[in-house]
Amino acid sequence: MIPPYHPPKKYSVRIAGHRTSISLEPLFWEMLTEAAAARDKSINALVAEIDAERIRADNPPGLAGAIRIWLVTQQRGDGIWPAAPSKYALPER
Repeated sequence: MIPPYHPPKKYSVRIAGHRTSISLEPLFWEMLTEAAAARDKSINALVAEIDAERIRADNPPGLAGAIRIWLVTQQRGDGIWPAAPSKYALPER
């Protein structure tokens, strides 16, 4: 398992045919990778969906922030898409 307090790293993704980089902590990158696999999607496809939803927001966050928010809301069960099982699931409230 990746240590939880690790500085962000830059990762390259392709959205709508354009390359961009995002800075995410390795833990969030691992969670994003698992979320994409659980949905049978590529990381690029999942990031593109998150980006499209982010852009529709009244006050859109940056892409890296939107990815983190999306991952946390998935774990809480109040995300945009149905949550997939994950080893990072939060305890019941």
